[in-house]
Amino acid sequence: MIATLEPRLACEAAAAEIRARAGQDARIVFVWGSFNVVHPGHLRLLNFAAECGDFLVVGVSDDGRPETFLPEQLRLEGVRAISAVNYSFVLRCPAEVFIAELKPDVVVKGKEHEQHFNPEQEVVDAYGGRLLFSSGDVRFSSLDLLQKELREAHYSAITKPLDFPERHGFNFERLAGYIKRFDTLRVAVIGDLIVDEYITCDPLGMSQEDPTIVVTPIKSDLFVGGAGIVAAHARGLGAQVEFFGIAGVDSTAVFAQQTLESYEVACHLIADESRPTTLKQRYRARGKTLLRVSHLRQHDISQELIRDVLERMRPVIEAADLLIFSDFNYGCLPQELVDAICAECHKSGVMMVADSQASSQIGDVSRFKGMRLITPTEHEARLAVRDTSAGLVVLADALQNQSQAGSVFITMGAEGLLIHSPDTPSNGLVTDQLPAFNAAPKDVSGAGDSLMICSAMALAVGASVWESAYLGALAAACQVGRVGNIPLRNEELLQELAQ
Repeated sequence: MIATLEPRLACEAAAAEIRARAGQDARIVFVWGSFNVVHPGHLRLLNFAAECGDFLVVGVSDDGRPETFLPEQLRLEGVRAISAVNYSFVLRCPAEVFIAELKPDVVVKGKEHEQHFNPEQEVVDAYGGRLLFSSGDVRFSSLDLLQKELREAHYSAITKPLDFPERHGFNFERLAGYIKRFDTLRVAVIGDLIVDEYITCDPLGMSQEDPTIVVTPIKSDLFVGGAGIVAAHARGLGAQVEFFGIAGVDSTAVFAQQTLESYEVACHLIADESRPTTLKQRYRARGKTLLRVSHLRQHDISQELIRDVLERMRPVIEAADLLIFSDFNYGCLPQELVDAICAECHKSGVMMVADSQASSQIGDVSRFKGMRLITPTEHEARLAVRDTSAGLVVLADALQNQSQAGSVFITMGAEGLLIHSPDTPSNGLVTDQLPAFNAAPKDVSGAGDSLMICSAMALAVGASVWESAYLGALAAACQVGRVGNIPLRNEELLQELAQ
């Protein structure tokens, strides 16, 4: 009796956990099988199943089934490595018994089962579910390779220049020491929250009606970006982090809040009903971005919200070691709020660093006065000083004077980084340059954020400007080695320094 009862209890427990994880309104899809060797056919089937609902559950047959020849835990690990699967477990009771307990909205079986007797059909019909038969589409066979492009970094293309450390009198061991002290920092980040959506598409060809590329979306991945990813980088590098941002009242804000909390960032999102949470969609095919669509508003936040943000930030600033302005010029940081925060930081002796991005919008990084460091692109620096023709050193010096910054890092994409620090020369050098460390970047959109936060944290634990620039360039090289904003980890930098 116990032997027959225990598998049923295990399935009941699994069903209860699945319902709790999926949420009340999620459409649950269920697939099961032995999965002795995960092959492209499985990927096609599972990705088809994932598109049939919101939460894909996979049951892996236990070792008692005659068709299994590998240990169940090994087979379960193979299924769990598939990105489309939300929940997987060892199925210890007949599939139709588990289906009756879970009542998934959709049950999927391979097309080869359609002409045979399927005991699940009666169970599914009884509660109003659907039993579908499909082996998936051939386009899905490489989907997990596309997911690896999004999630995995490409470090083999990173080359660390050795002349710069020699010129400025430091070594990799010393840099590693700074990274290990990052966990002593308390960091506050304020700026524009952005959510980035990467929509992976399968190109179908050219329209016969007009010269338009035709694609079909096959997978969507959401990432926290903007000032949110700056905060996540800081936490991943070891600091205790408080993030302040403006968000709409929508599902995008809920995603950002939950994601930042999962990164262990103390997240303070102030709701603004006059705008949506900024969402940037990138449609990609074969490793290239075809189109970007931005859902946003750019007006300044109201006086009421300015007072609310400042009131919430005051106690955090008093305890902080470092404050980061991450400005994307979407209205989160009107000048009145910037000036008030700067006054609070000066009062508490908090170091400040700023970045003000101006790619598809207009910005002025020099409006952040008295920063320890600012990190504009060359385009942003020229916008700030209104000079399109000056040499880089003259440009950096003019921006440093105008902004009253301690140091200026001008990022130049594939050409690397210009470091300008008149207040802290090294071996007589006021200006120096680092090449780009990663010769084969996959996605450069997060380079500036990772460089800024890592350099700022290095300065906060006592690194020189030149040491902090080197660590920032290394952080950027790691970040551009993958697609999408994934928080940096201090282990990544330490591993790279050890090679």
